[in-house]
Amino acid sequence: MSLPLNETMEKDALLPHLSKRSVLDLAPLELDCMNTLWPIGEGTVREIRDRLAPRRARAYTTIMTIMDRLARKGVVERRKMGRAYVYRPRLSAEEARAQAVGQVIEGFFGGSKEALLAHLGNGAGARRAVAVAASVGTPLAADVETGETFARERLDGTPV
Repeated sequence: MSLPLNETMEKDALLPHLSKRSVLDLAPLELDCMNTLWPIGEGTVREIRDRLAPRRARAYTTIMTIMDRLARKGVVERRKMGRAYVYRPRLSAEEARAQAVGQVIEGFFGGSKEALLAHLGNGAGARRAVAVAASVGTPLAADVETGETFARERLDGTPV
């Protein structure tokens, strides 16, 4: 059974939310396009290319191909406006960061935020650990004598 589509709705809008795919799976230029799109909320290929040009100049057709790939992957949705498509992210930059950090924690640290924070604390400093903890929503406490930071969590992993 197929669903009726109106002129402004793309088949891409019917795809499931980006749940099985990871932001970490994006190619560097795809991620650059997303980092350009997130601050503006939505944009055409031309707008994305123009904003990307000062750091990474690319042909219009290259950005068009990348945005089409992102739409097919379900990372962005698009709607037709005149002759151009307008692209909009399907997840916020904050959601993408949280997803990516969560995958790093799961993949490299066995699911332990504490192990990540300990790794960052070994030479990276408490400020960086606090910033990472804040991005994953983990409150930190600090040892008064050593200044070492640690995540404040209950045994079940919920924040204190």
